[in-house]
Amino acid sequence: MHKTLRTCAQLLKEYRESGLSGQSNGNKGKKLNFLSGEDFLGKDGKKKDIYNITAPFEWEGKVYLAGRVEERESEYSQAVFFERRTEGWAPVLQAPVLKLQDPFVTKIDGFLVVGGVEVFPDRANKDRLCWRTVFYKGARLSGLAEFLKGPEGMKDIRLLQLRDGRILTAVRPQGEMGGRGKIGFIIVERLEELTKERIQAAPVLNGQFINEEWGGCNEMHLLSNGRVGILSHIACFDKAGNRHYYATCFTYDVDTGEFTPMKLISERRDFAPGESKRPDLEDVIFSGGLVRRKDGKAELYCGVGDAEAQMRVIEDPFEATERIKAAEGKKQCFKKE
Repeated sequence: MHKTLRTCAQLLKEYRESGLSGQSNGNKGKKLNFLSGEDFLGKDGKKKDIYNITAPFEWEGKVYLAGRVEERESEYSQAVFFERRTEGWAPVLQAPVLKLQDPFVTKIDGFLVVGGVEVFPDRANKDRLCWRTVFYKGARLSGLAEFLKGPEGMKDIRLLQLRDGRILTAVRPQGEMGGRGKIGFIIVERLEELTKERIQAAPVLNGQFINEEWGGCNEMHLLSNGRVGILSHIACFDKAGNRHYYATCFTYDVDTGEFTPMKLISERRDFAPGESKRPDLEDVIFSGGLVRRKDGKAELYCGVGDAEAQMRVIEDPFEATERIKAAEGKKQCFKKE
């Protein structure tokens, strides 16, 4: 077994024994309040679910987040932008509504870059859905334009501009290269060089997931020591076919390809009780984004049960690694194979 490898069960055991879980310290997540109004009612008159949110981000002098909005029985979603208000999060009327699941945001070359998962009928089987990641960018929130479609069948593609201007791209192939889903990375010099062919050909990291489990990158953070903090998730099925998703993280060295072992930072029971889209999704959290604070804490924004959005304050998972000098830190990392 590769020395970086941890299964869901091992990560969960280590986490619960660490004293950082909500069960151990009473630190539970809280539901976000959305001021959604009549525009967010489904055909049955019931309020649509808002979940799998991004972390809040600043743009044009305001604070926004994006969330996945959909009817409980549907997989056809909208990515909607919300603005922070005193009483909660209000939809931004002048912002585009994108037909995407699981939105994410980053900033590259002074532009806002937004992406998400587009679902569409499988050409070979109209009763099944296929998916791909689609990217938009713009100087203004109201002026986003599509610029790239990723490979069919690939979710969890994320972008981060490095200090030298290059763009680190996280990928998650499945099938022959990625099994049920593994994390990989490539670097391109400019956004214009990023194509679905280059994304598809990116190598994956070995030693993160056993074949029966899967995971992906949710968000990337450029750390002060030059490494990249990866907010991620790991998932598995139980014997009854129920899904279990956990929030995780690790760090990645763009110069050497070395990475630290994955660690678990939150599970479903760390958040407030609530609804789920289906019974098999009750133990699911989807790491949307992380806001690192100056007090050594971080705000973890998650979709919960594929039905709700919550935030939990945790210990900053990258602070200790960030303090390590590069020369010392390489001794604690493992090379990709």
